Amino acid sequence: MICVVLICCFARKKSSSRTKHNMKRLFSDASGINIPIYTYKEIEKATNGFSEKQRLGTGAFGTVYAGKLHTNSWVAIKRIKHRDTDCIEQVVNEIKLISSVSHPNLVRLLGCSMENGEQILVYEFMPNGTLCQHLQRERGDGLPWPVRLTIATETAQAIAHLHSAIDPPIYHRDIKSSNILLDYNFKSKVADFGLSRLGKTETSHISTAPQGTPGYLDPQYHQNFHLSDKSDVYSFGVVLIEIITALKVIDFSRPPNEANLASIATDRISKGRLDEIIDPFLNPSSNDPWTLSSIHNVAELAFRCLAFHRDMRPTMMEVAMELEQIKLSRWELGEEINCEGASLEASPCSSSSNLSEQPLSKGINKNGGVQNRNGLFML
Repeated sequence: MICVVLICCFARKKSSSRTKHNMKRLFSDASGINIPIYTYKEIEKATNGFSEKQRLGTGAFGTVYAGKLHTNSWVAIKRIKHRDTDCIEQVVNEIKLISSVSHPNLVRLLGCSMENGEQILVYEFMPNGTLCQHLQRERGDGLPWPVRLTIATETAQAIAHLHSAIDPPIYHRDIKSSNILLDYNFKSKVADFGLSRLGKTETSHISTAPQGTPGYLDPQYHQNFHLSDKSDVYSFGVVLIEIITALKVIDFSRPPNEANLASIATDRISKGRLDEIIDPFLNPSSNDPWTLSSIHNVAELAFRCLAFHRDMRPTMMEVAMELEQIKLSRWELGEEINCEGASLEASPCSSSSNLSEQPLSKGINKNGGVQNRNGLFML
């Protein structure tokens, strides 16, 4: 009996070792890009067995957990759902593509694990949560306009990079304010790019059902399921309106014809009534002509992004360049854009979400634990 147990344990260990070896071979053979490959046990240990106490949130692509690996620094561990287990080499190549993309405003992939039929991605941890949380006052008291404009500009540059500097281009498919994460200095980084390629999807950019989040979906994509770079442009236009208004993208507590934020915005902008929906926190009526002028300029840009016909929308490169010009126009007035006035919750203990679409009131505490409303849970 003891011999049988020992043989089983040896076989399991050998199988695990062979799996890890094969994974390393697949990663090294494809294009020479190497990222750390963790065992399932290492991931399980880092998350305390995928403990609910360490869960940061759950979204369209999977569940995210806080964890510490060998570096003893916090990372975000995403456990992908709807995994494609039929073609492991294709999945590895997709992960390699994501890991090869480098831009200061894209969340970095730090490693992965693909044992036991799992697809687990390890990302850098972003301590200041999501743009959505700050706009909805779930974190802090609000962001001043210069900070919002900088976040918008950085985000546009990141998406433009995915569209223009990558071959083949990467279409995000799920641009939204909860996928825009903020670091210690409120520098923005786009999350979840490339993840739509990891599931059981077609090899082309034609999908059999709309992908994305209600309120952000390109209306043409919703009709014909054809994906293009202009689908991301539309979604980003909605984010720009969020930044200006701090209103929810879909809110059924509003009148039926105003439940959709994009509909409200296009109506008000076309009628010259934008001021009615500007976030009062921005105080646009104050003696600051640049703030009001730049808000209107961003709104006009968003209006073009929200055009029904995608041919009428600008490219993300054009959007990024225009936002940069709007941001730089403040220097003409002798002013400097900075984060003064933002609710700087830079410590990890204030973070309530990371890489997730449904943020929770949880975060990482500097003393080494996950925190929620009930107190501190040591890891």
